[in-house]
Amino acid sequence: MKKVLFVLIIGLIPTFLIGQQLAHFTQFYLNQYIINPAAGGTKNYFDVKSSYRYQWVGVNDAPRTFTMSMDGPVTKKGNMGLGGYVYSDITGPTRRTGFKVSYAYNFKVTSDIKLSFGLAGGLMQFAVDGSEITLADANDVAFSNSLTNAYTPDAAFGAFLYSDDFYASISIPQLIGTELKFTDVHTNTQNKLENHYYLNGGYKFRTGDWVIEPFAQVKYIPPTNPQIDIGGRFIYNDLIWLGGTYRSEDAASVFVGLHLIENFVFSYSYDIITSDVSNVSSGTHEVVLGLRFHQRNE
Repeated sequence: MKKVLFVLIIGLIPTFLIGQQLAHFTQFYLNQYIINPAAGGTKNYFDVKSSYRYQWVGVNDAPRTFTMSMDGPVTKKGNMGLGGYVYSDITGPTRRTGFKVSYAYNFKVTSDIKLSFGLAGGLMQFAVDGSEITLADANDVAFSNSLTNAYTPDAAFGAFLYSDDFYASISIPQLIGTELKFTDVHTNTQNKLENHYYLNGGYKFRTGDWVIEPFAQVKYIPPTNPQIDIGGRFIYNDLIWLGGTYRSEDAASVFVGLHLIENFVFSYSYDIITSDVSNVSSGTHEVVLGLRFHQRNE
């Protein structure tokens, strides 16, 4: 079953590569930095976040994504931020791993509102394990029984408008759009890294010990239709929160999170699949762990 499934996936690579290529995160609101380098250093502390996403439970060789990031302010005024992250995204015989480092600069728009611009650059490796693929043509020279790698530079750019109560983010997390070349012979392929465009925002309504935070995100990868996430969470005393999201043509999610101690965050989400994948999968799990340190006094 495993190899049959990925005969189909490899056969659809040209179609897939003009669609969603980057991993999705249900809890994007907890780590804006991973999708927008301009968010790096916009808090008054260093922020470490780790996430693990296990998608489509019940499907053999389904996508699994791991990320680890750190960002923070590097000047006394807090107007510059540095950061970096590593990631690993595995789907059956394919694996995408890499890293990026970033620089961001922010300035005041008003006394309460700031605007940040950020740029990130790094390297990505895309690997295909040919031993895990059963081909219709066993002599197909496009794939072998060995591990085949392609390396490419990667970059991201973004802008981040924010205050204590709201944020608005626009980013291009896959900026360069290079072609993946697995061999020197086959140079004319459709294995291109497509530009992704992300737009999201949220607002915090405060009432006593409670905060109500609605948020939304739009992802667009030409020429496919945009995908929209809309949801919100209820936060009590900055200690515990719960909420949910709906993602168009894909899933509905529920999540819960808490500060276990003052500077440590744990959050968990579960995606209830609404697409045809629900016929073979029981859902998707995602866990986020966070640590903040070296907090500056405002």
